[in-house]
Amino acid sequence: MNTLIKPAATVILMRDTDDGFEIFMVKRSPRGAFGSLHVFPGGTLDPEDSSPILLQHCEGLSDIEASKKLGLSSGGLAYWIATIRECFEEVGILLTHQNDPLLKDTSKLMEYRDQLNNKEITFQQICEAENLTLRANNIVPCAHWITPVFEPKRFDTRFFLVKVDSLQAGSHDGFELTDSFWISPTDALDKMHQGEMNMILPTIHTLTMLAVFSNSQEAFDDFNSKKDADIPAILPKFVKKDDEWLTFLPGEDGYAEA
Repeated sequence: MNTLIKPAATVILMRDTDDGFEIFMVKRSPRGAFGSLHVFPGGTLDPEDSSPILLQHCEGLSDIEASKKLGLSSGGLAYWIATIRECFEEVGILLTHQNDPLLKDTSKLMEYRDQLNNKEITFQQICEAENLTLRANNIVPCAHWITPVFEPKRFDTRFFLVKVDSLQAGSHDGFELTDSFWISPTDALDKMHQGEMNMILPTIHTLTMLAVFSNSQEAFDDFNSKKDADIPAILPKFVKKDDEWLTFLPGEDGYAEA
């Protein structure tokens, strides 16, 4: 039986520190997909993310340009909008222009977030009411993962890097997420190896990729310089041999036969 593959967006928030840079990680609730895992904020695309009205609120990036970056014929900008919406819903950081008055009104901002999570308002309604400028030009794709075929729930997930102000602390929603914190990619990998943080392959792979950079600008510029459709999809394959599961990634020996 074929499993529906849902498009999804994951956001990797980055902020600079005296020692380099940190990324924002969350712990998923035991309920639902990826229960109790440490991941980056994100979720599936909503139909609203493709709204022509929301597309007009995006700064510095058109749907044509966004689609080319992802190697799609159309609809690419919906991934950027989903990234911004999910980031606000899950961790309370709104990726809009720094001059938007709403960013200075913390009480109103959190009220909107609660209303959005309680489905009392839509993200489009917030954008229209506050005339928000969504910072699509401050978001760059960095990875593309597809859930293995044997999983009951499958996602076609684009990963995005975003630079944020060092003062934006972020906070988990308390429903889908039970913990959140800033941490360097290296420290996160160390905690994973020590058994303190449970992660899946895409998260580990992304942290390893980011650990080579010295600051957030360096990481952002590296991926921003890539050509359109230059980030290949990664569909892991798993084979059980001698009671041990072996993992194969595209390009590795044995992948085609797995």
